[in-house]
Amino acid sequence: MTGFRYFFNRFSRLALLLLIVIVLSVACPPETFFSWSNFSVVMFQQAPFTMLMSFGMTLAIITKGIDTSMGSVLVLCSMLSAEFFRTGNFLLGGLIALAVGAVCGLINGALITRVGVAPFIATFGMGNVALGLAFVYTGGVFVFGFPDSFRQVTNGSILLGIPNIALITAIIFIVLYILTCRMLFGRRMYACGFNFNATILSGINAKNTVTVVYIINGLLAAITGILYMARLNAADPLISGNFTLDSIAAALIGGTSFGGGKGSVVNTVAGAFIIVFIRNGMNILGVPTTWAQTAVGFIILFSIGLEALAQRIPARRVESGKLKVES
Repeated sequence: MTGFRYFFNRFSRLALLLLIVIVLSVACPPETFFSWSNFSVVMFQQAPFTMLMSFGMTLAIITKGIDTSMGSVLVLCSMLSAEFFRTGNFLLGGLIALAVGAVCGLINGALITRVGVAPFIATFGMGNVALGLAFVYTGGVFVFGFPDSFRQVTNGSILLGIPNIALITAIIFIVLYILTCRMLFGRRMYACGFNFNATILSGINAKNTVTVVYIINGLLAAITGILYMARLNAADPLISGNFTLDSIAAALIGGTSFGGGKGSVVNTVAGAFIIVFIRNGMNILGVPTTWAQTAVGFIILFSIGLEALAQRIPARRVESGKLKVES
C-alpha cells in the first residue's frame, strides 16, 4: 500500500485535527481557544469521557457491529451505584457498576452471537431496557452530594499535576492497544469483522470473541459512568444520547469502517479530539449547540467520503522493473 492510501491511513486524522485547531485558533478571540488553559481543559478533562466510550464503540464496529446501548448502560451503572458512592462505600459501588456493565455487555453479546439478533436491534433493545430500569430505580431524579474523596477520582492528581481521569484513560488506552494490536485476541477480533463465518470455519471461537468485545463495552460504560459522577458531583439520568452519538462519531471519524475488520483505537483518539475541539471552539465563538452538531455531522460525512475515495484508488507497486496495479 503506497501513495495516497498509505498517507490517508497513517496521517489523515492527525492532519484534519491540526487543520481544525488552526482554523479555530484564527477564528476565536486571542488567548481564548489557543491557550494552554483551554487546551488542558479539553485534553485532560473533556476528551477522556468521549475517548473511553469511543474505544468500546470502535471495537464493536470493527467486528461489523455497533453498540447503541453504551450511553444507557452508563446511566444504569451510575444510578445503581450512586448511593453507595455517596455514602462512602466506594468498593461496593465500583463492583456493582462494573458487574452491571459486564452483564449488559454479556447479554448483548449473547443476543448477537447465540440468538442471531442484528447488533443494532440487540443493543437498541438493551439500551431501552437499561434506561428504563434506571428511571424506575431513581424516578428520574438526580443523585448528588458525593464526598470529596470520591470526586478526587477525576478532579485530583497523583502524578505531575495531570488529572487522574487523563491517567486512567491513558492506562485503558494502552491496555486496549496491546489487547487489539499485539495479542491473539486482536487478530481474532479483526477476523470476525472481515468474515464472521469464515472465522468460525477456521477454528476460531468467533462467538466468544464478539461476546468479549461487548463485555468490554459494558465495562467501559461503567467506568465512564463512575468518572462522570465524580466529575459532575451528580448522577445524571439524561445523558445517554450525547455519549452514544459522540462515541459513534469519534470511531467513524477515526476511520473505523462499518464494513468491519478495519479500525484502531489509536485513530479513535484523534477522532475524539476532533469532536471535542469542534464543540469547544464553537462554544467559545458562541455558536448554538445545534450548529456544533451539524459541524460534527459534516466532519463524519467528509471522513467517510475520503475513506471511500481511498478504497477506490488502486495501490501501485513496482515489480521486476514494471509498474503493476493492484485492485
